Amino acid sequence: MKLEISRVVQGCRLGTLTGLGKTGQHSLETPGCLLYTRCASVPHLTQDTLHTLTNLPAVTQVTLATLAEHQEVLEEFKEGARTFAGLHDTVVYCSLHDPAAPSPPGYTTNKTVSVWGSGGRTELTVARFMALQAAVRPDWYQNMADGETGQENTSRKRVRKAVDRTLSHLDECLLLHQKMPELRGAQVWGVVEGGDVREERVRSARETAKRPVAGFVLDGFQSGAMGDDLRTQLLTATTAELPHDKPRLVQGVGRPDEVIACVEAGVDLFESFFPYQVTERGCALCFSFSMETDPEQAVLDSDKEKTIPEDVVQENGSDGGGDGPGKMTRFEMHLRDKRYREDFRPLVSGCPCYCCRHHQRAYVHHLLVTNELLAGVLLMLHNTAHYLGFFRALRRALAQNRLPDLKQQLLQCHQGH
Repeated sequence: MKLEISRVVQGCRLGTLTGLGKTGQHSLETPGCLLYTRCASVPHLTQDTLHTLTNLPAVTQVTLATLAEHQEVLEEFKEGARTFAGLHDTVVYCSLHDPAAPSPPGYTTNKTVSVWGSGGRTELTVARFMALQAAVRPDWYQNMADGETGQENTSRKRVRKAVDRTLSHLDECLLLHQKMPELRGAQVWGVVEGGDVREERVRSARETAKRPVAGFVLDGFQSGAMGDDLRTQLLTATTAELPHDKPRLVQGVGRPDEVIACVEAGVDLFESFFPYQVTERGCALCFSFSMETDPEQAVLDSDKEKTIPEDVVQENGSDGGGDGPGKMTRFEMHLRDKRYREDFRPLVSGCPCYCCRHHQRAYVHHLLVTNELLAGVLLMLHNTAHYLGFFRALRRALAQNRLPDLKQQLLQCHQGH
């Protein structure tokens, strides 16, 4: 795997990851996102339905949180999660936690971390973590890490311990990695911790960069974990310590405005759980990211003066986080609202997705209020297509030196609530 940087614009890195996967035949443009899955399948979509979308990311994210309870089955199967789940020809990246699901704190020790799936909590030692990776057989995977430093009032001592534990886990993972034939050709990505303590962030980045890792996973910057300004400061300080020629993936950041802020701080890759969260809220992404004459703008302008009733804006303590509907963002429309009952426009004018080409807002509204499963299918198709379109627009804006124009478009998007 090689990161070829074609341009750096005010800290933003435009490039291509080449030589991906064990065959080296895949590539991924950066800034970019991975394909989000749960238990190795995109929520609401079959493989055939998923492939009605074009330009899918070359890398699919699977998580140990959703696969841990299937360890025995995967070990007996012996061909890895990609074949087991019937994935298309894709590079598989295995992360520790599901970015769209809560991970209760307080279950980390010096020797173990816990993950949470549909069957409850699974406690992992490094040995079991690596045995799971051998069963999953990913192309990339992150090392086991102590990421419990995002809570309020976390002491510097606790943050320092998290960094030390994570580095220790990384060394153990690298040692075991060499002894496992199932992981031959796979690459380890080092996790950078440090909470909100700049000195620990820098130390974690420096020490991780000394290890033979293929890339870096920046943990603890999830939406709601810290203020935007502090996150930007810490990300900038962290990426400054990392090698220029290795990719950086940030965990738990999905909102478009936060994505751009992270790109400006030197981040290359993101998880694409945000469309799934929007879908679970019964919403459709509708923000504008075109820098040309915008066919969506008339639709967005017509909605600007309309507001969503307060009773449909559900909160769970974070902005769009967690496993439930979460809190609506200004980048989406809530299609359960009765004002869409007789709205016969597509979700977004000009959107090429199957839903927008064949159905209207009124129909999706009907599916939602009658609890039809097709609602999730159509919304997930649209939201995934829209989100991938945003990343293409982001790369185009960097190539044309027009990032301020794209940011202005996002600021002008209709508020939704």
